[in-house]
Amino acid sequence: MTRAAAIAFLATGVAACGPAQRPASGPRPDPGAVVSTLFDAGSLYGTMGLLVAGPPLPFVATLTYVADATADSTLAVFGLSLSNHALNFQRDGTAFIAHYHVEVAFRADTGSVRQFASDEAVRVRSLPETQRADESVIFQQFLAVPPGVYRVTVTVRDQNGPAASRRERTDTVPRFAGQGMSTPLAVYQGAGRTRASDVPKLLVNPRATVSYGADTLRFYVEAYGERPGARLVARALDQAGHEVWRDTLALAGSEALASGLAQLRPGALPVGAGRFEIGRPGGDAAGTRSAPFLVSFSDQWAITNYDEMISLLRYFERQDWVDKLRHAAPDQRPAVWREFYKATDPVESTPENEAIEGYFRRIQIANQRFRESGDPGWLTDRGEVFITLGEPDDVFDFTTDISRAGVRGVRWTYNTLRLTLFFQDNTGFGRFRLTPLSRAEYQRVVAQQRRRQ
Repeated sequence: MTRAAAIAFLATGVAACGPAQRPASGPRPDPGAVVSTLFDAGSLYGTMGLLVAGPPLPFVATLTYVADATADSTLAVFGLSLSNHALNFQRDGTAFIAHYHVEVAFRADTGSVRQFASDEAVRVRSLPETQRADESVIFQQFLAVPPGVYRVTVTVRDQNGPAASRRERTDTVPRFAGQGMSTPLAVYQGAGRTRASDVPKLLVNPRATVSYGADTLRFYVEAYGERPGARLVARALDQAGHEVWRDTLALAGSEALASGLAQLRPGALPVGAGRFEIGRPGGDAAGTRSAPFLVSFSDQWAITNYDEMISLLRYFERQDWVDKLRHAAPDQRPAVWREFYKATDPVESTPENEAIEGYFRRIQIANQRFRESGDPGWLTDRGEVFITLGEPDDVFDFTTDISRAGVRGVRWTYNTLRLTLFFQDNTGFGRFRLTPLSRAEYQRVVAQQRRRQ
């Protein structure tokens, strides 16, 4: 199931809101460097211009503006993305429920304030769903705001616990006055509108992110003062600024308001960050509107390069599939990735691939625990064993007994596997390596596990 397919469509009004449940390669990078930003997806979304909050209550939010019914008012489109595991769930009969509070305030220098606040609930059927770490909750709101410059504040609180996060930024709310074009708005689905007096029927994509090779990237745009049936030029640029997709978008509606939905099909875009642009044929740059997007292997991890992904999968149990990814021709990579994702997914009924997500969580833990003399933890011997075999049942550090053993070392025991491994620091600089016999035993066990697949 793709992430977009897991979303329940939600139509909202100006005063209505609510959550929805959801589901070009460069040079090969240095394997020791590719994890530097892997676990900091928030920073990546921040560089895209989104409102990003970290712990204790992480969220990603976006603000876009479209015309309202009069020139003295503009419609702000607010979208908020949360993960289930960021909220505290409580049992409610046979289900589990979480409650959260959202506030958005527009404050002008004149002292005027335009704001809304809403209390929301998220209900899931099972305990595993409460731990979903992907974008599993979407909140959206349409709010009429007079044009001007504002300090925008977004606050989110967990009503079942103490966690809360807050972010601010300065925004200019534009005045459309029957002419111009809106900034493209990333959406999951919806027809939009053809009259300014209506509220757009859309489900926003707050992170402007789609899964590589699986989801369709959609951008909604409105034009004011454009003749009906006019066609705009739409294109996508990769992170280097190279054009990777181009098409025309037909507008539907009237001269007062015409709208269109650009759809970039799976496989049309390389993995990584990019920008979507739209403008009139032959128009100048000033009339072009753009918005960022991200094509990623996961919305939890900041993996934006195909070769980075291959490097990070060096310990993944399905090396047969990793080899297929490695040798896939560039134009075949999206299709091969989709096949890989499906073939390695242990629970196809969920939008997550639990095997891949668990694998990257172990990389994250290994990086935190086993860093050695400047080497990232996931590339050390202990990191390799931990990522492939998981937590040992017993750990004995005989470093304190160096006078008797003559060498610093650690022993790991895996009872179920009947495996005992010794890591030794022969240099005295804190670089623990598997002994030759332990390396052979470790490789034997890994080979046995892979043959059982």
